[in-house]
Amino acid sequence: MLRTRLNDALKESLRAKEERKVGTIRLILAALKLKDIEARPAGNTGGVGEPEILQMMNGMIKQRRESIEMYEKGGRPELAKQEAEEIEIIQSFMPKQMDEAEVAAAVKEAIAAAGASSVKDMGKVMAALKEKYTGKMDFSKVSGVVKQQLGA
Repeated sequence: MLRTRLNDALKESLRAKEERKVGTIRLILAALKLKDIEARPAGNTGGVGEPEILQMMNGMIKQRRESIEMYEKGGRPELAKQEAEEIEIIQSFMPKQMDEAEVAAAVKEAIAAAGASSVKDMGKVMAALKEKYTGKMDFSKVSGVVKQQLGA
């Protein structure tokens, strides 16, 4: 399970004195703890599941990519490099990303399963993809593929 992998990696990186990795994993675990606390009122006392964790980590990667862009515009390459290193560490805990052909096949399958025929059905298709492939594909790019296959 991902939680166990994160905790084990934290212990290993503490022993190895890998400061960047320790800091990044602690950030992930803190965000995860916050997610768990937010889920309690809904009756989820055992913590959020893998899909929610992967979604949270995708959000963390997205934030860092935006930060890199801002740091590069601001002339702070050392901070951009730090954010890029954090992205690598976060991605090391995520499943292997699907390539373009796999994404196209998954989109085609989701369109058929949802019975989608136009761009108006895009929400159903995206929901089906997120349910099945969270963490395995970049949904900001997938939306373009869905639009293309629906004939937009």
